Amino acid sequence: MEEQTLQQELTVARKKSAKPMLWVSMISMVMFFAGLTSAYVISMKRDDWVTFDLPIAFYTSTALIILSSITLILSQRFLKQNKRQLSLIFVLVTLILGIAFIWQQYEGFNELKSLGLYFTGPGSTVSTSFIIGITLMHVFHLIAGVIVLFVVIYNHFKYKYKPNDLLGFELGAIFWHFVDILWIYLFFFFYFIR
Repeated sequence: MEEQTLQQELTVARKKSAKPMLWVSMISMVMFFAGLTSAYVISMKRDDWVTFDLPIAFYTSTALIILSSITLILSQRFLKQNKRQLSLIFVLVTLILGIAFIWQQYEGFNELKSLGLYFTGPGSTVSTSFIIGITLMHVFHLIAGVIVLFVVIYNHFKYKYKPNDLLGFELGAIFWHFVDILWIYLFFFFYFIR
């Protein structure tokens, strides 16, 4: 009996610490990207700084990422209403939109390459290296978000989420929305600060 009580206490403690730990990791990611964008601003004073328009694919990917947050919000709302089928459909749509976002980022890199703007090598510039590097770091974080969505979908199939117990889903959604907001910040940062 004592062991069962201890196990319940451990479960409660893990649930209480899950969101704060996620917030701490997201704050560290904010600091990381703040450092990168600060270095970008400082580097703009260089004589070899080149300005150019953002690839069209970055605009498309921004629309996709915004849609993905909306579909995930709808999925969570349907799950709270115990409409599991609708919730699953919307989380799957979120996953597809996330993968499409990654593809559009790749297309954006190809657009830059077709203009003769490269990450490294003779065709690279400081500005393209920063934009591609920072965007690539974001893509890595979004790939982590896609993995999180796969876990959420797996747990959805295993009926681990209930209208009154959505912690795993909520953690995945918080991370996904964070990565989405991070891209929107980066997109507008690159759009306005050239």
